[in-house]
Amino acid sequence: MLKPKPIRNEFLPPFRPNLGKEEINEVVDTLKSGWITTGPKVNRFEEAIKKYIGCQEAIAVSSCTEGLELCLLAAGIGRGDEVITSPLTFVSTANIILHQGAKPVFVDIDKETLNIEHSKIEKAITKRTKAIISVHYGGQPCDLERILKIAKRYNLRVIEDAAHAIGAEYKGKKIGTISDFTVFSFYAAKNLTTAEGGMICLQDKKLAERLKILSLHGISKDAWKRYSAEGSWYYEVLEPGYKSNMTDIQASLGIHQLRKLEKFIKRKEEIARLYNRTLGQMPEIIIPKVKNNIRPAWYLYPILLNTDLLKIDRSNFIEALKAENIGTSVHFIPVHLHPYYKKTFGFKMGDFPNSEYVYERIISLPIHSSMTLKDAKDVITAIKKIINYYKK
Repeated sequence: MLKPKPIRNEFLPPFRPNLGKEEINEVVDTLKSGWITTGPKVNRFEEAIKKYIGCQEAIAVSSCTEGLELCLLAAGIGRGDEVITSPLTFVSTANIILHQGAKPVFVDIDKETLNIEHSKIEKAITKRTKAIISVHYGGQPCDLERILKIAKRYNLRVIEDAAHAIGAEYKGKKIGTISDFTVFSFYAAKNLTTAEGGMICLQDKKLAERLKILSLHGISKDAWKRYSAEGSWYYEVLEPGYKSNMTDIQASLGIHQLRKLEKFIKRKEEIARLYNRTLGQMPEIIIPKVKNNIRPAWYLYPILLNTDLLKIDRSNFIEALKAENIGTSVHFIPVHLHPYYKKTFGFKMGDFPNSEYVYERIISLPIHSSMTLKDAKDVITAIKKIINYYKK
């Protein structure tokens, strides 16, 4: 058995938000202002995102999930339609398609990038197909150029699930400036956090106006203006919308998190380079492959275990790392393997072999902006220790 003394004395979590006094002070200022829901700080945050991303329009929402659902609605997706996406994603990507009465159609992934395999998309298109949701796994952008060519050929909308990809770039362009719709997540574990929340980025002003209305019950004016000195009590409901708005308390975090985002990503890039140099030398570990002309955001650092060379499976490897006080996670259980999707659509093992192969071997290592290089070296030391003991 492995030596009982762990590599670390303190547990290293796989994710940790990096919040400072600036965020705390801004939240306190918001609380003291008496304006805590959607208001001027949400507007400040949206404007700051537009400047950083380079997009024409930005709408702050309560979550990436809500943002994606609003985009499907704005894109005209409804009952009987089909939307193509990846099975290797968080289940919300597929759930929102069902919420519109549409059907999720999965296309398997590329085993190197873990993104949707663009060459397989056309075979999945039918007369009912209306959109493609491209998931930027771990913060590495999909091959958007090829996906957009397919979409143009078949008159499909492209919605980027960029939950992992704030700050990422594709061929010199920021994610958020390329497709019809892009939606980011600001969940607690993300590179930029507002505790919960998200942002829709797009270039079409008319679509943005509709999304803004849909995000708050379908009313005709911003809710916060109704209660301000320049506002009016009168409003009209133009269509049945949702309750998807971000609050000023959340935006208070985002304003300062965005200012720090490039620093956060650079620290993650430093950790990723260290992992690449060391773990890449181990035949038992398969490290992420980054395509040319791509800048990943490094939300995740996923490794695959070469289980043919080990006397231990993925689950036991995770437990061995935990015993060394190294926290990890798994992203994700493929959507088609969840009970609801198996029962409803008849999915089974073997339907998407690349996603299943990856799922059985994948581990997300710690990579967050508050980590030190010593933390990263501890992760490497723990992996070496486990491999030396369990290698065949």
